[in-house]
Amino acid sequence: MPGLYSGVGDGFKTINAAEGFKGFTLGWLPTLVGYSAQGFGKFGFYEIFKDVYRNAAGKDEPKYRTVGFAVSSACAEFIADILLCPWEAVKVRMQTAEPGSFTKSGVKGFQTILANEGSAGLYKGIKPLWARQIPYTIVKFVAFEKIVQAFYTNVFTKEKSSYGKGTQMMITFASGYLAGIFCAIVSHPADTCVSIMNKTGQSVGEIYADIGFNGLWKGLGTRIFMIGTLTCLQWVIYDSFKVSMGLQTTGGK
Repeated sequence: MPGLYSGVGDGFKTINAAEGFKGFTLGWLPTLVGYSAQGFGKFGFYEIFKDVYRNAAGKDEPKYRTVGFAVSSACAEFIADILLCPWEAVKVRMQTAEPGSFTKSGVKGFQTILANEGSAGLYKGIKPLWARQIPYTIVKFVAFEKIVQAFYTNVFTKEKSSYGKGTQMMITFASGYLAGIFCAIVSHPADTCVSIMNKTGQSVGEIYADIGFNGLWKGLGTRIFMIGTLTCLQWVIYDSFKVSMGLQTTGGK
């Protein structure tokens, strides 16, 4: 929330002094449920839509492969955000509400919003969430696929199958982190708007009038570190699962 803390260090000190370790874990349940559902939907539907696009494109698929990555990831994220949005609303409300004005229980928070505001209260952030997550996911998947491809084309130039799983996972790790940096930059302004909107109910225009262009980008450095690490871990977990199932890691020849 812009203006709440003067910086990352100040935020850590303030939360630790006021609430101790519990302050850093507030909202863990809706975060776990929401992002688990979103991740399942995102990666699962991505593979489904990639096959649909590949079959539709036919012999022209290699020519339009980047478009296929973008379309498939956008469609997958559209569905995944429907799974995430209610839990994101609960998490943000728990973390940004004035002390004592909202429950600290994820389950009770969900029930409270549903009882007082109905499903509209849980989904009022869906449009800015799409605005944040769809570009984020397009960048994440397209950048990752292209970076992996670049590694195998320019650095690891032998057939992909000739490299061990350890080397392939190292490439996944590096590609995931680089893709995460791009994701953080693309999604940061919309993420700022979603956080403020869930707390105050303001429109995007009202938020921009209050915080201005610079306010949309506050905290970008922290977000790059967080999203870079998260994106990297997501791809590593995903490719580790594929390897465990006897499949090839993502990307490459």
